Amino acid sequence: MAAGAWIVCLPNANAAGDAPIDKDVARMLKGVEDRYNHTDTLEVAFAETNINHGRKHTEQGELYLRKPGRTRWVYTIPAGKLFGSDGKFAYAYFPDEKRFDKMSLKASDDMKAPLAFLLGKLQFEKEFREFRTQPDGPSTFITGIPRSDKLPYKEVTFLIDPNFTIRWLNVRGQDGSQLDFAFSAEKRNPPIAESMFKFTPPLGVVYTDLSQQQP
Repeated sequence: MAAGAWIVCLPNANAAGDAPIDKDVARMLKGVEDRYNHTDTLEVAFAETNINHGRKHTEQGELYLRKPGRTRWVYTIPAGKLFGSDGKFAYAYFPDEKRFDKMSLKASDDMKAPLAFLLGKLQFEKEFREFRTQPDGPSTFITGIPRSDKLPYKEVTFLIDPNFTIRWLNVRGQDGSQLDFAFSAEKRNPPIAESMFKFTPPLGVVYTDLSQQQP
């Protein structure tokens, strides 16, 4: 990672008199928004690393998305694990525990919430009040500080390529934990069947409908 980080505040983020956002950073943020806002389906390989209390755990697989709000995380490590959404509810399958859960989308909004950009929902100016940027060769790290301090995360860092593709994401939690996502082999607007976003518990597993227990 190259040295030379700097801070950029959004024009309306703080008191009057703040410097306007750097035009190169503004162009980059708009490029990312436009890229994903104009993507209807997406297929991308991911490696997910969770760091908590000094322990590191990595999982990986393929992620499929379709607007509006439908996702399917198909894990190869651990094999068989599944997480996804049909746009109304979220679902999770843990084969080692033989457990299948259904939950409300709101309840599933956790440290993965910053991944909303993949569905074309991220508006940088709306979500973040301040940015730090740092070059990394032809790419750029952009760290956003959320406007709200009531979120489970306090800082999000994106690694953005010159073509406005996000290929790495780091989410720092309020509790000190970190969640990393490395993305590769991204395919924009591939044909993805609607059936990919229908979730049915396999036979012989414990099925729990947590959506009935949540307000």
